[in-house]
Formats: sequence, structure tokens, C-alpha cells
Amino acid sequence: MSTIVLATGNQGKVKELASLLAEHHIDIKPQSDFDVPDVAETGTTFVENAIIKARHAAKITGLPAIADDSGLEVDALSGAPGVYSARFAGANASDQDNNDKLLAELADIPQANRTARFHCVLVYIRHENDPTPIICHGVWQGRILTAPKGEQGFGYDPLFWLEQQQMSSAELPRELKNRLSHRGQALKLLAAELATAKQNNG
Repeated sequence: MSTIVLATGNQGKVKELASLLAEHHIDIKPQSDFDVPDVAETGTTFVENAIIKARHAAKITGLPAIADDSGLEVDALSGAPGVYSARFAGANASDQDNNDKLLAELADIPQANRTARFHCVLVYIRHENDPTPIICHGVWQGRILTAPKGEQGFGYDPLFWLEQQQMSSAELPRELKNRLSHRGQALKLLAAELATAKQNNG
């Protein structure tokens, strides 16, 4: 398969997605390899933002593009931080800033009401004007801890508790996380869609 540009500047996502896509023999290059600047994420949904990023990368590079938009939905916060997950604590917030704000917002919420889920929308477009992008959506259910646990992963991983595994997302071995996560689920769907498209196109 030809090279596909990955439309994200988040190095954690680049590492995770490149690792997952390598299993499917897809040659993935981060947009930073092509000096693609970040684009304003002006959408109000994960789908809108992923399409904006994919079209932007495809336009500048002339290559097919995959974009990811993902975030955390917390029930006690009426779905926040949602599409603002990466900038929950402000435009230039660090992972630590965002985690600190989340813990502060949930300070008075009992464990039973700290349900949450990660969403990941992956969009694949063949070119900037592709009228039928492939859109795949993965969801990962969990709860928000009262203090961080684990050193792996990035973002909200240290606060995301997985009942079945009895550990946080940041404590999971990478291979297991890749299989269970919202991003892993969306990517499995995308890989299947790309394989079907390749077959149909000969």
C-alpha cells in the first residue's frame, strides 16, 4: 500500500498509531515529516475534527491521510472534556494540567458516579476532496480514579481505571492496551475497511 500521512502532531498518538498500523503493513508517516502545520480544530464533534485534520494533511502532502480525533467523556461532567480533552485546562495545557483539572472537577463525586469512556474517531481520506471518507469509531469504558496510577501511556491514561483488568490504562502492557483501547478498536475497524477497499479496487 502507498504511504499514508498521519495527521497529528501528538507524539503519543504518532507512536501508538504507527505501532498499530505497522501490524497491517501500512507505511505510515507522521505529518511532521512533511512540515504540515497544525490546523484549527473548529468542529464540535470528534468526526468533524478528524475530517478537518485529514483534509488539511492530504491537501498539503498530496497523499492519502489518516486523522484521529479522540477524547474523554465523563458522565458526571455532562460529557466534558469531550472534544476539548487535549486543552481541557487551557490552550497550551500539559497532560499534568489536564489531569489536575479533571481531578479537581471530580473532587466531590463518589466512585460509583465517576463513569467515563474514551472515544476515538479515525478518518481515512484518499485525497483532499474525497467525498466518501472512511470513518471508524472505537469506545473504551472505564472510571476516573481519585489519584493517578501507572507510568505508561499519555493523556488521561493514569486516571482511567479498567474494572475488568483491575488496573489503570497507564499500567497496561502496550500490546494489551493496543488491543483493548478505543484507538485499537477504531484501528481494527479501519484496517478491515482498508483491506476491503483494496480488494474492491483490485
